[in-house]
Amino acid sequence: MTREVGLLTSETPWQPVRQSGPRVLVLGLNYAPEPTGIAPYTAGLCRGLVRRGFRVRGIVAVPHYPAWRVADGYGRWAVDEVDAGVGLRRVRHYIPSSPKPLRRLLSEVTFGARLLSSRWRRFDVLVLVSPALFSSAIAMLRATLRRRPVVVWVQDFYSLGLAETGQGGSLVEKVVRRIESWLLRRADRVVVIHERFRAQAIESLGVEPERAHVVRNWTHVPPANGDTRASTRRRFGWSDDEFVVVHAGNIGVKQALGNVVEAARLADAREPRLRFVVLGDGSEAEAIKAQANGVGRIQFISPLPTEEFGAVLRAADALLVNEKPGVREMAVPSKLTSYFSTGVPVIAATDSESITAFEIAASGAGIQVPAGDPASLIEGSRRLRDRPDLCAQLGKNGLAYQESVLTESTAIEGFASLIERLADPDGPGRPKRSQETHHAMTRGEF
Repeated sequence: MTREVGLLTSETPWQPVRQSGPRVLVLGLNYAPEPTGIAPYTAGLCRGLVRRGFRVRGIVAVPHYPAWRVADGYGRWAVDEVDAGVGLRRVRHYIPSSPKPLRRLLSEVTFGARLLSSRWRRFDVLVLVSPALFSSAIAMLRATLRRRPVVVWVQDFYSLGLAETGQGGSLVEKVVRRIESWLLRRADRVVVIHERFRAQAIESLGVEPERAHVVRNWTHVPPANGDTRASTRRRFGWSDDEFVVVHAGNIGVKQALGNVVEAARLADAREPRLRFVVLGDGSEAEAIKAQANGVGRIQFISPLPTEEFGAVLRAADALLVNEKPGVREMAVPSKLTSYFSTGVPVIAATDSESITAFEIAASGAGIQVPAGDPASLIEGSRRLRDRPDLCAQLGKNGLAYQESVLTESTAIEGFASLIERLADPDGPGRPKRSQETHHAMTRGEF
């Protein structure tokens, strides 16, 4: 099946726009039109490189996240598309309806098998996106035979995630850490999204410092359209005198949104004009909705198109990041880049030493309250509600931080420069790791 999306071209199926720049192959589980998580960044990188003259292909999964259901129109074994000049091959793999750990592992392994069996064609630089860790590791096995530079783009650390969320046990964590370390050490370059991630890659996973680079994520929420704040609030039943706190994005284990449910339960008794809104979907959605049965001050909204998503964020009085107690280093919430672009203050219910708390302090865009403490979440919401001057200042700070640190143009330029150096066979940036990796594989170092 073949289709064209984005900027339509007359190229043959799964061919990128004809340009003269480096040939880049991107392998990643998630891609637009998935609205949240990693997909907007993978798509943004591919499209941004095309705008700079690169020839970009991607092998990605069919859209399925965060609902864990295959999107309409993608029921075939493979679908070829051209997206804004990017040649895409979307492949079907096992997608569990209930993404528990073992089923997610099987999902990644089957996607990795599809990567092995797909035609890669010629490329100058390969980019592996992690997550998904296990499919990226499988792809690395094949990549070592091609002896081309490999970049691993790390959005989350699996081994830290297992440790901080308490899933899997010590043996599983040890095995996953070994796989993750192997993958990153075999890469010619490792790109991470935060300085704290870089430190983890070097200190915990054995990446050589000169191979680890930081490229920050960016906002992917478009500017405001014709929907006004008032019309959006009316649409979702939010009255003018309510203080609305919105959590947007994945509903998973790391988010631990039971904390928000219990805060809403307290609000039923104490704060009748405080409303919590959970916008999104995910593996824990049904359990969280069941916990919220009978709670009046909480509202659930299914995932929205990008434009409507941005309108909801801008119509909120505060935007929430909620993390499980103990989560510190495993991830930088992608929602923060979107939150900062809205001019709305942020409440971060997270450990005081977490990366999220660090970002809130660095940006000056919000307040931090303890993770897993519903009463503190209520108190933080009340504090912002009673201080409109503080809300305005925090919102301005977030906008300024986004414009100075989290711009798409800066991120794409950083990636483009890195790829150009790797693609030049005689340039100073071309690594010798490909040959080293081949020998390591023959020695059985995996």
